[in-house]
Amino acid sequence: MGIYIDRIGMHLPEKVLTTEDIVKEIGRGKAKKLSRFTGVERRHIAAFDETALDLAVQACEKTLDTEAKHDVDFIIHCTQTPEYYLPSTACLLQDRLGLRKGIGALDISLGCSGFVNGLALAKGLINGCMASTVLLVNADTLTKYVNPLDLSNRIIFGDAATATVIRRCDEERVHEFSFGTDGSGAENLIVRNGAMRHRYNPDAELKSDENGNQFTDNNIYMSGPAIFNFTIEAVPILVEDVLRRNRLKLQDIDYVVFHQANRYILDYLRKLIDIPEDKFYNNLESTGNTSSATIPIGLADSLEKGIIKQGDKVLLAGFGVGFSWAGAIITI
Repeated sequence: MGIYIDRIGMHLPEKVLTTEDIVKEIGRGKAKKLSRFTGVERRHIAAFDETALDLAVQACEKTLDTEAKHDVDFIIHCTQTPEYYLPSTACLLQDRLGLRKGIGALDISLGCSGFVNGLALAKGLINGCMASTVLLVNADTLTKYVNPLDLSNRIIFGDAATATVIRRCDEERVHEFSFGTDGSGAENLIVRNGAMRHRYNPDAELKSDENGNQFTDNNIYMSGPAIFNFTIEAVPILVEDVLRRNRLKLQDIDYVVFHQANRYILDYLRKLIDIPEDKFYNNLESTGNTSSATIPIGLADSLEKGIIKQGDKVLLAGFGVGFSWAGAIITI
């Protein structure tokens, strides 16, 4: 008994913020420099009254027909921009989609590594005979956390939702995983205010980083150098470990889909790990960094374009906020 990814769908908000739009606000030189570094030219932005749940519903409706809706035994909803503190957004998603009441539903609060972790949970549920079909939903509206004056984050992040249907099958096609966590790095990518430790502060002080980006503790803060150092240390080890666990070499892998952090990090990692350019996915230009949705967007895009095909072995790696990282190898 095993599991496989049956289908992946996605939804992007209607509003698009281009680099040219940002140029009009801050000047061509700085915007173009940031764009070249990050690799992002367009990012989709949720409307003021549009939530991650709204995006998730749209992604699921595009992905699930009537039969598939009836088959769902469990919802795993991965988000760091939930509808409420409580109840779980997964419960609301069950109702919005009109799914059966006799199913399980839970949220996981993870970002960049969320898709791979969600895939692992789905595998456990199905191989543990607790479900036959799992709906894994990755949805975030991180742009709502970004201060308009924080240009480095504003040019990176976009909003998106994906829906992945994972089913039982006779042959295992989602193979061994590798995981990592280092909570000592949490302060380097964080929204400090808004939850229980520090409540939202309408009078929060406006701060500046060394590059002149401005934000408050109500906004997302990211230390670029710390994230870079973490990434180049953790990801090569992650790739090596997941290959070892699956008794494979990099040459055995047909394609690699990493979390889409930014162009500089992706290019650096590809060269550091020695991954051939034609086997390495990069879609930052049109969607930006969409948190846990980047890997399923990459898979859906690669399948649609015929870049990956039936029988291909694909290495997945998510890494970032937490710090957390996770890798897996799947057979398409």
